[in-house]
Amino acid sequence: MLFKILVILHTLGATIWTGGHLVLALTVLPQALKQRDPDRIHQFESHFEGLGLLALLLQVLTGLWLTWIYFPKLEHFWAFDSYLSTYIGIKLLLLLGTLALAIHARFFIIPNLSKDTLNRLAWHIGGVTILAIGFVIIGAGIRLGGLS
Repeated sequence: MLFKILVILHTLGATIWTGGHLVLALTVLPQALKQRDPDRIHQFESHFEGLGLLALLLQVLTGLWLTWIYFPKLEHFWAFDSYLSTYIGIKLLLLLGTLALAIHARFFIIPNLSKDTLNRLAWHIGGVTILAIGFVIIGAGIRLGGLS
């Protein structure tokens, strides 16, 4: 029962995180770029950031817990000799990429966000969105027994 609850919570977190970034990338960002209006991004972020970060944290915590269930001693995980350990490893790399982009954007782009720097933020938004979609695809592969 615990396993099923963790999968549901993990999926809910993924839905919020990925869905929010798709909305940002496909609706808010194009309008902001067209009108050269960084305030559109700020408005979206002010509403989504708390929920989005909570969803990401939920994914990380449930993902680690699920990994522990799959690999209780972690010794077989590090061998990367199964689709499961490989896919979880890929998800960890996607998480590192997401964190790197988020930290860079938060400390170097967003504080100076203007009409002139909007394109740089757009690349970050695109990157995080692609990584979020990657999370979903690899996560589906885990639940489906691999994608090949």
